[in-house]
Amino acid sequence: MFSGIIEKEGLVKKASESSLWISVSFPKIKPGDSIAVNGTCLTVVPTSRKNLLMFDLSPETLRLTTLGSLSAGQRVNLERALKMGEVIGGHLVSGHVDSVARILEKRNLPKGFANLRIEIPKNLVGLIAKKGSVAVNGVSLTVATVGKRYFEAALIPYTLKRTNLGKLKTGDFVNLEADILARYVAAHLRARNKII
Repeated sequence: MFSGIIEKEGLVKKASESSLWISVSFPKIKPGDSIAVNGTCLTVVPTSRKNLLMFDLSPETLRLTTLGSLSAGQRVNLERALKMGEVIGGHLVSGHVDSVARILEKRNLPKGFANLRIEIPKNLVGLIAKKGSVAVNGVSLTVATVGKRYFEAALIPYTLKRTNLGKLKTGDFVNLEADILARYVAAHLRARNKII
């Protein structure tokens, strides 16, 4: 589990159809550890190179996330898995991306703030609520507005500087993960309707 509070941005050194290499200095990372890369939970693979993390990418990961479109030189959001007892500064994020979505509009606001309008993919309709939480490229955001097929989130200067959300532009694609509580409520209601 993760919290959606990004610890570092990493630099993609190499990306292929089955693996991803990211340059970053993370203390005490070892093979087998889980790290969220742009919100996608990946497992660290052994490598002998210092400050270079390697991850295997499964066909499922490539199908459901933006990781397959990464190339050398791009920046990615990174967060290590939570340990029991740690403060959850954002919201509970599983690292299991629900869908890829397009940025419909990025609007820069005064004093370094910005507003993102993001499409709601069909499979997430009803799972994103005003004042609820959503993970965008692994970043925990509060939903400000929900439209028929979009939602909006306000970004503070700190988030824009410390994550790759500051580099996004209209038309870019991001990884989305709905709030885990919304998933369970929706699953419960679907099951209940089938029973009744």
